[in-house]
Amino acid sequence: MWFRLRPYLPTLAIILVLTYVCVQYLTGDKGFFSQESRDKDLIVKEKQLAELKVQRADLEARAKYLRSDNLSKDLLEERARLLLGLTEPNAYVIRYDTTSNVAS
Repeated sequence: MWFRLRPYLPTLAIILVLTYVCVQYLTGDKGFFSQESRDKDLIVKEKQLAELKVQRADLEARAKYLRSDNLSKDLLEERARLLLGLTEPNAYVIRYDTTSNVAS
């Protein structure tokens, strides 16, 4: 019986491969029906990129004013107070992590 089907095996293999490719085209990660989810991901990533660009511009502006040739005394004092934990002259701020006490 198999000897009668033998001439049709290459055709059957080609049909199976084409069926697999068509299903992947329609439903795969980059398929036709997944375009909407990719568009949503693109919108989210573009928002993240815009936020990062704003942060970068802010950091570049701060770095510009902390260089020795263009030093801003107010910005330098603000950074020193933040790093040292001071709020006003002669005042100390004690920082501690409150997230570790939540579980207890």
